Amino acid sequence: MPQIPGTDLDVSDLCLGGNVFGWTADEPTSAALLDRFVDATPSTLSPFVDTAEMYGNGRSEEILGSWMTARGMRDRVVVATKASPGQKEHPLSAPEIRAAAERSLRNLQTDHIDLYYAHYDDETTPLEETLQAFDELVQAGKVRHVAASNYSAKRLTEALETAERLGTARYVALQPHYNLMERPAYEDELRDVVAEQGLGILPYFALAKGFLTGKYRAGEQVESPRARGASVYVGERGDRVLAALAEVARAHGVTGAAVALRWLADQPTVVAPIASGRSVEQLADLLPMLDLVLTDEQRRLLSDASA
Repeated sequence: MPQIPGTDLDVSDLCLGGNVFGWTADEPTSAALLDRFVDATPSTLSPFVDTAEMYGNGRSEEILGSWMTARGMRDRVVVATKASPGQKEHPLSAPEIRAAAERSLRNLQTDHIDLYYAHYDDETTPLEETLQAFDELVQAGKVRHVAASNYSAKRLTEALETAERLGTARYVALQPHYNLMERPAYEDELRDVVAEQGLGILPYFALAKGFLTGKYRAGEQVESPRARGASVYVGERGDRVLAALAEVARAHGVTGAAVALRWLADQPTVVAPIASGRSVEQLADLLPMLDLVLTDEQRRLLSDASA
């Protein structure tokens, strides 16, 4: 049962990415995606949804908030959002964090955020100020737990040491860029810090910007806002990974995307990968990862192909 370390948050094996809400998925489609995701989540776990104040300039949060209110789902869903840089000069200064949290609470139509991230590191603001501002939100009951996204191993270590020294709320999780095509930055630098410090990992771009769905290949023209991002993985290594995914997917009767997500969810320190779909059909391709059990041999095959 996936649990974010240091919390009582028992979450789904898959975290639904809200970056598409109000972008590639309009409000009715977003609501349908959320309905389908909740239906697929075992009743013993909380459906886990990730958004940020900068997604659609707050529109993603608003859509999620309206859906939770309309469905009476706030107590069932674990909500993660982020204090984002936007056009701010010092995004993780105390005044900016306070203002960002209040905006997110309004957008989400809630009185608390379950997991609140520093979206990007801000080296222009002392860590002491950032962590004390987050701690104030926790003490006020507006935020349950705090986390970091896009931090280096060095800065993450400094932040955890600073929280320990000050006695403030510490980061319980990290959201890094990590998937079958993007491994060294996390595995070589961050993973040891995360394991040592007892953090949970919630990787974004879990499907390598859509590449691991298998639809972006050499010579293929795909109409998608993600096509350019996914194209960087096209090549010999990408072909090798897609072939391994296809082989494992055939053995289980699921999609390669579901296999890619399960491989990631099975990695040490990972709590739940974050992935999204812009239609209910796309999401349906991902959901079998919730029940999928890979053999050690299949995990090795995928790891070797992506090495």
